[in-house]
Amino acid sequence: MAAFSEKREISAASLAIPSALFLVFAGLLASKMGLLGSAPVGAPLDAPAFVTVAPREFGYRVAGEFFKNGYAVDGPVETVRMSAPLTIMKYQVTAADYARCVEEEACLPAEPEHVPADPERKPATGVSFDDAQTYAVWLSRRTGEVWVLPTDEQLAFAAGSRFPDDALGVDDDSSNPALRWLADYYRETERKASREPEPQRLGHFGESETGLADFAGNVWEWTTTCMRRITLDRAGNTISDASSCGIYIASGKHRAALSSFVRNPKGGGCAVGAPPDNVGFRLVKDTRWYAPLLQTLRAKGLDV
Repeated sequence: MAAFSEKREISAASLAIPSALFLVFAGLLASKMGLLGSAPVGAPLDAPAFVTVAPREFGYRVAGEFFKNGYAVDGPVETVRMSAPLTIMKYQVTAADYARCVEEEACLPAEPEHVPADPERKPATGVSFDDAQTYAVWLSRRTGEVWVLPTDEQLAFAAGSRFPDDALGVDDDSSNPALRWLADYYRETERKASREPEPQRLGHFGESETGLADFAGNVWEWTTTCMRRITLDRAGNTISDASSCGIYIASGKHRAALSSFVRNPKGGGCAVGAPPDNVGFRLVKDTRWYAPLLQTLRAKGLDV
């Protein structure tokens, strides 16, 4: 057994050097071809305020609809280890920030239910997933950095204790579906009663222990996490896992599944449950050295 272990260590070490050389070669080639980003474009643009969340383990209830024995059940909680820091906007993108993208004819106009009187201090709302993606590309080009929408998992990591737990707490093995139906009915009723439609000034809803501001206020945030429908067998093993990547998770007081083109979630665009009060977004900065390369390849239509 000792000899076997030693061979594995030697093998790993022998692979490390070629891998490192490959990364160096790829970086040099990408730099030579101009694929590792470029200088900021246009007039100077202040970088958005951000927080950096240190690596840690955290419990994450998986997003999606789960069914077991023919009944809806709560999604499982997984322990996730984030091994690298996450740089994320402290506040949601403001109405004024988004308007600059519109003024430069890079973004489509937002369609907020409540037009802010103080756009510099109010979050942008009335924006679709597609709008948010377009803004991320524009901001990246204007700053020379790579900004992208977060995943639901990244938002949970950054929001800490502010992130909602959508569990109903009904026994998954219960043979009485009425119990879950009633629990879901009461939850949706409470969500509708707690609506606060008009977006508030930045900082109104306070900060999480990580320094993230206003999460789970009254502006839900787009993520790149696709809606999933998972069927489990009696033992809890996955039988089927269907994803719908035209529908994305927006997270706030609770998770909502929204079609990518929806700007006003109360207009019938919420795929599951009570609609959000408003929908906006914040971005994370991709600090990996090869992030500009990935961004360039995506801009060329490649799925990477």
